[in-house]
Amino acid sequence: MNAEREFRGSHWLETAPPGAPAPPPAGDLTVDVAVVGGGIAGLSTAWELARRGREVAVLEAGRLAAGVTGHTTAKLTALHTLIYDRLRRSRGPEGARLYARSQSDAIRHAAETAAELGVDCEWEDAAALTYAEDPRRVAELRAEAEAAREAGLPAEFVTETELPFAVAGAVRVSGQAQFHPRKYLLALADDLRRHGGSVYEDTRVVGLDEGEPCVLSTDAGVSVRARDVVIATHYPIFDRALLFTRLSPRRELVVAGVIDEEHAPRDMYITPEQDTRSVRTAPLDSGGRLLIVTGEHFTPGAADVEKRFARLSGWAESRFPGVELTHRWATQDNDSTDSVPLVGPLHPGSRHTYVATGFGGWGLSGGIMAGRLLGDLVTGHEVEFSGLYDPRRLASVMREGGAFLKHQAQVARHFVGDRIPPLTGPAPEDIPPGEGAVVRVGTGQYAVSRDEHGQLRAVSATCTHLGCVVAFNRAEKAWECPCHGSRFAPDGSILQGPAVRPLKKREL
Repeated sequence: MNAEREFRGSHWLETAPPGAPAPPPAGDLTVDVAVVGGGIAGLSTAWELARRGREVAVLEAGRLAAGVTGHTTAKLTALHTLIYDRLRRSRGPEGARLYARSQSDAIRHAAETAAELGVDCEWEDAAALTYAEDPRRVAELRAEAEAAREAGLPAEFVTETELPFAVAGAVRVSGQAQFHPRKYLLALADDLRRHGGSVYEDTRVVGLDEGEPCVLSTDAGVSVRARDVVIATHYPIFDRALLFTRLSPRRELVVAGVIDEEHAPRDMYITPEQDTRSVRTAPLDSGGRLLIVTGEHFTPGAADVEKRFARLSGWAESRFPGVELTHRWATQDNDSTDSVPLVGPLHPGSRHTYVATGFGGWGLSGGIMAGRLLGDLVTGHEVEFSGLYDPRRLASVMREGGAFLKHQAQVARHFVGDRIPPLTGPAPEDIPPGEGAVVRVGTGQYAVSRDEHGQLRAVSATCTHLGCVVAFNRAEKAWECPCHGSRFAPDGSILQGPAVRPLKKREL
């Protein structure tokens, strides 16, 4: 793929209506529940609570459904690659069953909600398949099919698919779905308003006082008082339970292009091979379908993102001859150390604060599940599967101790090693257009980039979240924190949390 070619961004942002205006609050607010984050987890939670008679305010730092949710591949499935055999071993058959039931319930609930609201969100029923090309993985796939079937999913092992290449085997689960996530969520936001809720964009929350009531503060100096607060910012911006020790951020690339109807797969596919390859298609008004291919996951701040885009594009073009790639974007996910999302009370002492995070690449079914679960918890209802997702759980963390220690070692390596300025490195004048580098200045480090017009920008290289050193992503023109996934524009402004303060500007 030619790196200089112009590509369009997220198909979901490009093709969704603009949505109703949602300016920041003009002054202080008092509500029953404040939900921080306007993605699928936040809006689903707010909608559930408004439907139950709570006065709810959604506080979104950017635009509704335009962050992680606006850059997803938009699969709604309970088949999350290869999770059920692992859950059966780590959480027991009952844990696997509760996981399957809660995720399947989320899909049914989304279908019913879309029908009730009459929203055209391009809903399509489809099967989900996890496949492998390597015959050595067939036993693993058979075990996953058995575990998923034992958990209650209509799972089967198959060797034939509609993909235009042979596979060694696949786990197939019918009755899943795909849709347009932003069209769905904008309709949810409109209905939320009709039920007395309020939505505020460009409203960055920077402080939380867990009193009675709780008080949130924004970067514009506004205070929001609420009996209950839900933190649904993908990666928690407030982390009083040290959840960052149990979350690993990763980015994943997406390429998309037009493919004719005859050769377009209608089901949804994923393989853990080749650094992940995920495939689905979406309808296009102009005819044909949009082939969407995801893969090449990496830690934020890793090098060679352009090469990763090229590999993913090459794979898509070789496996689906005739596809004309027109879009590319990237998404970000957080993996929990025990592979199960963290949804429930924010920390052991929480009385009125809740969190939803760690969806591990399956945030659509997970976010809808979280909305239903948090809606019940906030209103005092018992939920059968609340213990499975409870952020305060410790037993499963101990069982997954290897993943926990590996994550901590990686963070420690970046936190300590990256903070030692190199004795040699690029000078600002040596940075070419479109590039960026961390530059030694005295005993410190500056994050310096040059735009396509030759203008240099310098900001602090220290992430404002917990102090790791950022690295430059040339393909997306962003500074990224490898420890916890915060992302910043070249001028230091925040693109993605958990950071709530921009990088400080520096003078060269």
